[in-house]
Amino acid sequence: MRMSSTDPEHIAISKSKGISIDWKDGHTSSYGLDYLREQCPCASCTGAHGTPPTTKPVNTPFQMYKPALKMLSVEPVGHYAIRIVWSDGHSTGIYSFEHFRKICPCNECKQQYSFERREIETPK
Repeated sequence: MRMSSTDPEHIAISKSKGISIDWKDGHTSSYGLDYLREQCPCASCTGAHGTPPTTKPVNTPFQMYKPALKMLSVEPVGHYAIRIVWSDGHSTGIYSFEHFRKICPCNECKQQYSFERREIETPK
């Protein structure tokens, strides 16, 4: 059985800080709350089904208080993903382990994903 780069070895969840994943290939990825929320893969956030993607509310200079973003709950979806319920009321995003690996914020993964994307988009 071949080990995939999207197989997690260990997942550490901090509802107030984010998620850290140790992958079976030895890589470690850390995702902050704001980054995870911005990378939500659900249809309303990505604009799937022909609808425009939802945007984050714009901060105004008169905004007195903005509650801190938190994960209220995190639950497994089969053996391939997790679903996050956010304190802003959002709960439809299913974050597959493949999605987590593609959005890994480290420089190594950003370069790898960018390279793979160029290979797919380049006509042969």
